[in-house]
Order: sequence, then structure tokens, then C-alpha cells
Amino acid sequence: MRRAGYDGVVLACPITVPYARHSARPAPWWIGRALDGVLRAAGMQKPQLDGFACSSFTLGTDSAVAITQHLGISPRWLDHVPMGGASGLVALRRAARAVQAGDADAVAVVAGDTNAPDSFRRLVSGFSRFSTDAVYPYGAGGPNLSFALITDAYMRRFGARREDFGRICVAQRANALAYPYALQKKPLGMADYLAARPIADPLVLFDCVMPCAGAEAFLVLREADARAARLRYVHLASAIERHNAFPEDDVQLRGGWAADAHELWAMAGTPADAVDIVETYDDYPVIVMLQFEGLGFCAPGEAPSFLRGKDLTCSGDMPHNTSGGQLSVGQAGAAGGHLGIVEAIRQLTGAALGVQVAKASSAVVSGFGMINYDRGLCSAAAVLTA
Repeated sequence: MRRAGYDGVVLACPITVPYARHSARPAPWWIGRALDGVLRAAGMQKPQLDGFACSSFTLGTDSAVAITQHLGISPRWLDHVPMGGASGLVALRRAARAVQAGDADAVAVVAGDTNAPDSFRRLVSGFSRFSTDAVYPYGAGGPNLSFALITDAYMRRFGARREDFGRICVAQRANALAYPYALQKKPLGMADYLAARPIADPLVLFDCVMPCAGAEAFLVLREADARAARLRYVHLASAIERHNAFPEDDVQLRGGWAADAHELWAMAGTPADAVDIVETYDDYPVIVMLQFEGLGFCAPGEAPSFLRGKDLTCSGDMPHNTSGGQLSVGQAGAAGGHLGIVEAIRQLTGAALGVQVAKASSAVVSGFGMINYDRGLCSAAAVLTA
């Protein structure tokens, strides 16, 4: 059965709660700040909000339903999306269907996390049973070892060089210098990248995101309602998601985008090379390469050579992660999966906080999440148009 389109669904009111390296405030405070920002931007009161989707790593035993009481909202549609860096796009798809069906008129999609000095250690120590069983026996925990495994496998299979990964990091840092909420503000050159201290071979410092506290949010609603409220908005042209893609692969060298990209572009009515902006999930540069390949910009294994011929800065021929991405802005937990969506909305409505990409009218945003040992389980993407 052919999947229905997302006609009449729009995104508006992009909100970022400025990031902090560490915070003693709990996750509900960050989520509440983001929700307040959406309501103010939309000119809405809390009783008018009838849909809420929430993502967070640091809510502890709480979930979205607990947050409704904490924040004093009473939605008739609610979702809690625990899919890490894919959460924003998965929540967007579900919210869009709810709006189309009339189950909600307006859905606030919010993600936020805190970062106490030991938050990340506690998070990775209990991230998943599969990860604990597979990684801890080798004397290391957390994502660095898993992504080092994937990066090493990619380099061996396709001949990628450290400079290929560095090119992504350097370009994103250039974009971040103008973005007010980026935590990394020191210029980064290729020599700096190559000389960085090792983290988990072959990963070095600048291949790894910096955990922080922060929140991101946006509103999903019908176009007619956005017009009536005089909001700037973008259209949801298409969206896909896939979980545990290609389980037969020994180690992840492709993600779920490769299984469904044809549908993404067919529904959007545009080829990959026609979009103006690319916002990928960038917890590590190798995953950026897998997204370029999986989304159809180039063939499997060809991302290094493809990106060598591209300028990924905001003024270049392929503007990529125009805020600086998580590698320079920081990774505010689950909010990292919403960062690219929020940035794309700003860019396509001419409201960029950093460098505005000239004449941008379309963007593809992709997400990736829930790394176990040798792969991330969740992949998603959406095409947005002005």
C-alpha cells in the first residue's frame, strides 16, 4: 500500500534553550523552558496545546506523562520517543499523522537533557543490556569504543583517511563560529584536527561530541492554522524511519536510510542533489558519511571522495550542518536529534541565528540513534520545504 503524503502539515516556532556544559538543573527544567518558548512564539496559552511529544535521556524514571503534570499541560495526544538521535524525526512523523487525523491540532515536539558532572558516565553505564554485555568485557564503556569499531571498519573497507573525517569537523566548526549557541567557538583547522589527542583508535578528540545540557523544540500543526496565527513555517514534504536495518551485516557500514531513501525522495518529488541544505546527525563523522551514502547523494563507500569535492560551509556548494552540528554546538542528549530540524526551520524561513544560506528553499534532515555495540538501531529522515 502506498504511504500517504503529509499534505497540509507544517513546522513552526523553532526554539533552542541555550546550551551549558554542565547544569545542576534537572531535565524537566530544560524541557519546560523549551515548551515555554514554543508557546510564546506561537502566541498560545497552555490550554490551547493539545499535543506533546517528549524525548530525553535524563528524566530518570519519569516519562512524557509525568512531564505533563510537572509543566501543567493537559494534551489529548501524547508521545514519549526514546530513540536518541532519531527521536526528533520519529516524533515529527507521528505528530504529523496526529495532526492530519485530527487527533491533535498542535503538537509541541520537545527534547531536553541536563548534564551534571557525572551524568554521561551514569548514562552510558546503563545505556542498554546489549551494549553492556558486548562492550564492558573488553574494558571500555560508552559510545566511543563502538564508533571506533565502526570507523575502523569503514576505513578498512573503503579506504577513507583521517583527513576525510577531519574535513567534516573543520567545516562544521567554521559554521559554528557564527552560531550564538555553539559551545565550541575556537577556530579549527585540519592541522589542529590531525594533531588532536587520541580517544579510541582511530577516533581523536574532534571526532567526538561534547555532552552538555540544553533543549530544542518546534511546533507541528496544520498550514491553515499557521497562516491564521501569522507564523513562519515550513512544509513537511516527506519522511521515513527504519529500525534495526540490515541486521545481517557484521558491523554497521550502512543505515536504514539506504532501505527507504527512494521513498523519501519520491514522496518529496525531488532528487537528493536538488536540496539546498543537508542537516545530518553527527555524533561521529563516520555516521555523517553513512547518511550521505544512505540518502543517495553518493554510492556506498564513496562519501570520502564525494565530500572531497564539496564545500560544506554555509556559503559553500553543499551547506551541511549549518549551525555547526553537535560536533561544535554540543550534544544536549536527546535534543541532539532535534538540532538539525530546528536549524532547518530557521534556515528555510530566513531566520537563521548564524549564517543564513542564500536562497535556501529545501532541506533534508536525517537522524540516527540508539547505538548498541556494532550498530545504531534507529534511522530517520525528512525533507522540508519553504
